[in-house]
Amino acid sequence: MLRIGATGWVEKDIPACGPLDAICKPIALAPCTSDVHTVWAGAIGDRKDMILGHEAVGEVVEVGSLVRDFKPGDKVLITAITPDWNSLEAQGGYAMHSGGMLSGWKFSNFKDGVFAEYFHVNDADGNLAHLPEGMDIAAAAMLADMVPTGFHGAELADIQFGDNVAVIGIGPVGLMAVAATAIRGAAEIYAVGSRKNCCDLALEYGATEIINYRNGGIVEQIMEKTHGKGVDKVIVAGGDNDTFAEAMEILKPGGIIGNVNYLGEGDFVGVPRSQWGCGMGHKQLRGGLMPGGRLRAEKLAGLVMSGRIHPEKMITHRFTGLDKVEEALMLMKDKPRDLIKPLVIVD
Repeated sequence: MLRIGATGWVEKDIPACGPLDAICKPIALAPCTSDVHTVWAGAIGDRKDMILGHEAVGEVVEVGSLVRDFKPGDKVLITAITPDWNSLEAQGGYAMHSGGMLSGWKFSNFKDGVFAEYFHVNDADGNLAHLPEGMDIAAAAMLADMVPTGFHGAELADIQFGDNVAVIGIGPVGLMAVAATAIRGAAEIYAVGSRKNCCDLALEYGATEIINYRNGGIVEQIMEKTHGKGVDKVIVAGGDNDTFAEAMEILKPGGIIGNVNYLGEGDFVGVPRSQWGCGMGHKQLRGGLMPGGRLRAEKLAGLVMSGRIHPEKMITHRFTGLDKVEEALMLMKDKPRDLIKPLVIVD
């Protein structure tokens, strides 16, 4: 990214490798809606000549002197969130906020990202995971962000066996939230979306009903489906700052909203006073940056290798060559109807 509103290519030195760190080169890359928010909405503030990207599968080219478990030539999964694992925040259970709120999110936030010939990974032993032999490279790329973020939505909402759940927004993150909700044993899963390919895949991943917001208000549709009772849990994976009003209205007292939608614009989130029980409805709103790190990546990779999840099915557009990243990014910006997620294989 050259500046807010403009993308292009910049030349920089190969990053230096600290004693705990690694330098990697990309094997596969995936642009994200977060990159779009960064460039065209200025969501994280003014940025200039910053390399974008936080979704990659890579090959290690250099490791620091204190790195134990990785060596040059290793093929690796790299999580989009790369915490500092010796931080106090990590010890307190919130590694994604190591160094301050959202500071576990380093790539294309306050340091250069992965859309480069070489990129830096801090705390390599904690933030890299070995690429399992035989893993589909498309599935591996989705383990950087789409899978862990969607699954974190299910964690934040605390999905329990038999819960009735609404998942608002079924782009890549929402689709993975549907898959996680099904794995956690939800009963009814209402997937809110309109694009046919996303709706079809949501059903394949475990959704029991599609709520198409083009056919009427989602509150009215879900309340009709639940005979006026509403749902136990809501995962918000799309929409805007006003989506929480609808989420709160369909949520039962005692329910939880788990938000993993990146709110890139506006100053306030709208929560209706009356639907929140005038502040006393025991309706919780939880929002969180997904956990990163090696253990998380290894566990989710196990779900892929066992056939429990198939994130590679979200890839609708494929490109070859680092120079195609910008074209793939523009797809995420323009969002054609047939898009779910693009993937760039680097030569």
